Amino acid sequence: MSDNVVHLHKHTPTPAEDRPTLAVVEAAPAPVVPLWVRSGRAVKAAVTHERTKAAARAVVRHNMYLVGGVRIVARRTWDSRTTARYERMLRAAEAAGNYEVAAEWEERGQRFREARHRRRMDLLRAPAAAAKGAVVGTGVGMGTLVGLGVVLACATKDVTDVVTPLMAVVEFIRLLITIVTIVWGPLVSIGPILALLGLWAVGRHQQAAPTWALPANARSSEGDPITPSIVVKALRDLGVSALRNAIKEMGDAGASMLSPIVIAGCGVELDVTLPSGVSTIEVQNRRRKLAENLGRHEHEVFITIPEAARTVRLWIADSGALDEPIGPSPLVTDETMTADYKKGRAPWGQDLRGDAAALSLFQRHLLVTGLSNQGKTASLRALALWAALDRTVEFRIADLKGVGDWAMFDGLATVLIQGPADENVIDATEMVEGLVVEMNRRIEARRRDPKAVFAPLIGIVDEAQVAFMCPVKDKENRPYGGSKATSRYFMAVRKVHNQGRAVDVILWEGTQDPTDQNLPKLVREGAHTRASLALGTESQARMALGDKAVDGGAAPHLLRQGLDKGTLVVASDGIQIPKGQSSLTVRTHYIDDDQAEAIISRAKALRDGVTTLTVVDQGEERDPLADIATVLGDSSRVLTQDVLKRLAALDADAYGGWSFLDLKRVLGGTGAEPYKSDGRMVVGRDRVQRALTQRDEDDSASAAG
Repeated sequence: MSDNVVHLHKHTPTPAEDRPTLAVVEAAPAPVVPLWVRSGRAVKAAVTHERTKAAARAVVRHNMYLVGGVRIVARRTWDSRTTARYERMLRAAEAAGNYEVAAEWEERGQRFREARHRRRMDLLRAPAAAAKGAVVGTGVGMGTLVGLGVVLACATKDVTDVVTPLMAVVEFIRLLITIVTIVWGPLVSIGPILALLGLWAVGRHQQAAPTWALPANARSSEGDPITPSIVVKALRDLGVSALRNAIKEMGDAGASMLSPIVIAGCGVELDVTLPSGVSTIEVQNRRRKLAENLGRHEHEVFITIPEAARTVRLWIADSGALDEPIGPSPLVTDETMTADYKKGRAPWGQDLRGDAAALSLFQRHLLVTGLSNQGKTASLRALALWAALDRTVEFRIADLKGVGDWAMFDGLATVLIQGPADENVIDATEMVEGLVVEMNRRIEARRRDPKAVFAPLIGIVDEAQVAFMCPVKDKENRPYGGSKATSRYFMAVRKVHNQGRAVDVILWEGTQDPTDQNLPKLVREGAHTRASLALGTESQARMALGDKAVDGGAAPHLLRQGLDKGTLVVASDGIQIPKGQSSLTVRTHYIDDDQAEAIISRAKALRDGVTTLTVVDQGEERDPLADIATVLGDSSRVLTQDVLKRLAALDADAYGGWSFLDLKRVLGGTGAEPYKSDGRMVVGRDRVQRALTQRDEDDSASAAG
């Protein structure tokens, strides 16, 4: 026994034997949580559970429906019995400064008081009149019943029938009293319940409960129809204290600030006359909050300033309507459409009211700007496609993006430059300088003949910022780009802007992201029609459209980049703008490349054929006869005036000042002289080719001799 004891004392525990001890430590009982803590957690979980919150909201909601119903019915009863309604309308009209309407409401209130007085006097006289009527009526009624009884007694020869009609009436009255006695008790018990249900229904219909207590679908007002009460509440909650206090003073008559709400395209439109002390800019600067108060997104509410003082014009879109396409262009759907540059208008798209937005191009320089990939080229090209359907219009185009957006004009434009390289900028600059030379030639011709008429010449420079930012200089060390007086492109544009429209030499430009560096102030202000797609900042919007348009509500910087492609804000006298506004928002028709090709094919069919130059060569020695053959192209014969225009486009320095006499001088004695065809002077291609061939043979013979 002792050995065993000693052995046990000397035994050294192994690691394996330590494990049970460790296991016991790990399995030690957790601290006991007090009962009150567990109860608190359970209560908190129950209170914060979504079902509990929903039940609490329901209890509050339905109780507030009842309270709100009582308030609404009491207010309606008070309004119907007193002049409170007329007083509110009177105060609202006075606050709005409309004293004629105020006088009208005062007169209505006075008529109401007079009518109420008459009713009260009638009530005072009613008991005596009723007593007299009852006595007379009772006597007449009883006499009638007795007379009827006498007739009945004579017929039946029974004297007791004299009182039979009278007793029948008595029995009928007793029956009515019995019915009322039976029904009255339940009616008295149920009546208050029915009254409470009616008040609850009124409160529920008016959503007379806190917003947080309403159901989720009721709390969201997105897409709700626009009503006067919604607009007034939206203005009241706009955060302008003067406006809120004025509306509070008006009471429910805050709607007197509003004009009638009219349907306008895919939305509604109304004017809001602001009370004294509230500026229109305070409402404009809170466009997002106003839109959210109306249950709309920011891009679905447009605020402009009409002519009336202290007035803002609201156009509120139907929810989601601006994300729907507007349909194809009439240029695509009507294959018989032609254009009239002087008197017609280009179908550009639709305004927010859903009306067709058409732009007059006659003698108006054009500037279209916006961020990249917002539809600038498509918007600009849509106007050119329409103008191309007028056979008198000549185009000279420089596409400094060079990805083929204007490629379909090959064979219709006399000049088509495509590419972003410096060489393309040089060609574009010389093209615009060619417009200046043609402009000067026309001005000189107008001096000689004040009645001279010229065919429209439209120069188009797409991605014009590439030209303004070009650092290349010419041989005389003059930069092509820049905004100084030494810049060739800048000065050429300025000259066209200054005098070109008088002789129908017009310049259109499209540019990205306007700044003072890539779109100088003098250039952007020289455009008669200025349009802007989505921009990044308000300062850019002011550069694109001018301060007047932006101060009047134009906000291209609030358009959504990538989502509002093709939507632009236009400031121009060439488009129908609602009276009092300074700009118009237009959703342009999109014409894809295939549709543009088809339209250009129709435009080419209206012309005799055009030779398109892809490079503008200037400053070199020319061969006039060879150049004439070049500009004739594949046409069998071309009008002499068209030959002169094409030569000027080929080299403005060499041919810009040419007249018919110069053309006749070069072709004289060659056998290719101009001749009449259908009463008009033309130059024949075959004759010019024979003259060239004969000249080459003569030169070869001379060299051989």
